[in-house]
Amino acid sequence: MDANQIDYALNTFYLLICGALVMWMAAGFAMLEAGLVRSRNTVEILLKNVSAYAIACVMYFFVGYQVMYGGGTESGFIPSFGFGIGAENAPDGGADYSKMADFFFQVVFVATATSIISGAVAERMKLWVFFIFCLFMTSIIYPVQGYWHWGGGFLNQMGFSDFAGSGVVHLAGAAAALSAVILLGSRSGKYGKDGRISAMPGANLPLATLGVFILWLGWFGFNGGSQLKISTFDDANIVALIFVNTNLAAAGGLIAALLTSRTLFGKGDLTMVLNGALAGLVAVTAAPHTPDPSVALLVGSIAGVLVIFAILALEKYKIDDPVGAISAHGIAGIWGLLAVPISTPGASFKVQLIGIIAIFSWVFITSSAVWMLLKLTMGLRVSQEEEFEGLDISECGLEAYPEFTSN
Repeated sequence: MDANQIDYALNTFYLLICGALVMWMAAGFAMLEAGLVRSRNTVEILLKNVSAYAIACVMYFFVGYQVMYGGGTESGFIPSFGFGIGAENAPDGGADYSKMADFFFQVVFVATATSIISGAVAERMKLWVFFIFCLFMTSIIYPVQGYWHWGGGFLNQMGFSDFAGSGVVHLAGAAAALSAVILLGSRSGKYGKDGRISAMPGANLPLATLGVFILWLGWFGFNGGSQLKISTFDDANIVALIFVNTNLAAAGGLIAALLTSRTLFGKGDLTMVLNGALAGLVAVTAAPHTPDPSVALLVGSIAGVLVIFAILALEKYKIDDPVGAISAHGIAGIWGLLAVPISTPGASFKVQLIGIIAIFSWVFITSSAVWMLLKLTMGLRVSQEEEFEGLDISECGLEAYPEFTSN
């Protein structure tokens, strides 16, 4: 085996292991969301997460991957539409890693975007409506904007920079979630006519905390794997830097959220702190490979503050997001993209802003169209009686905690 084959094998193995870490993030989202919803909606949120992952894998295999990486028009706006993955690399093709490994690594990113939506619409959306939307999200909506950047489209041609997906994955997922929440409305009893906001605490905060730890671990594959290679001296050093920066940004986001919640509320709010860690991870994802670790810490820390104010702002405008997904993935994703020029040579604030607008507009508008179609044909919400009883019974026919009284 020559040196090129060894490099190919090493890079392929690295990409597959990182993809497996990202796949494990699906468990993190499931645990986080199950911990932050009320007990009577636990089974439904778990079913949504595990099923959304499977739907993403199948639809991206049949359609999405070729849309995203099959080329497109010269302008870079309209992708080609094909099917499947295509043939594996030839032995002498000069590729750095297996095409199948690349597909596997990309498909788990698509699943991450759908998981973001799941938490935001929790406790009142019809289960099968969500599943149908996932078909569109993973086959068309996500891949088109993914093509614009990672597939060589117009954002890539302009010099837009999003290393591992603060925009392509996280902002896209948040935009789809926001469009759903606006059309869906808030949970019954969440907002009173007098402006009162009723707290609806999650049923299992230990589970939510475990979910964040799982996500934190998986993020090393998310960001580290996006280097795509590890076989050279420079690649190995960059991967190590990415791991350090990813970890520091999460830690900075958590500590900043802890201090901010203490300042605003007089106590440490665990849910805000957990979202602070996630916000730090989301923000650094746009450029974990270039900044000095101290800069990554700063980027994550600012995200940890921003996410709390974003959650409070959405509450003020009666946008009901039970898990804070829109804030943690959307607002922190925007901040991370805008922070890229701080550490990335050649990155332009103007181009970054164009990319943010393009990704958000495409996903929000197309998602709104799909949600509206579903609302007119199937209806988005369960009945008020079903919501009060809990989606575990009405949608799944069983309870997560049958030995306890539902709350």
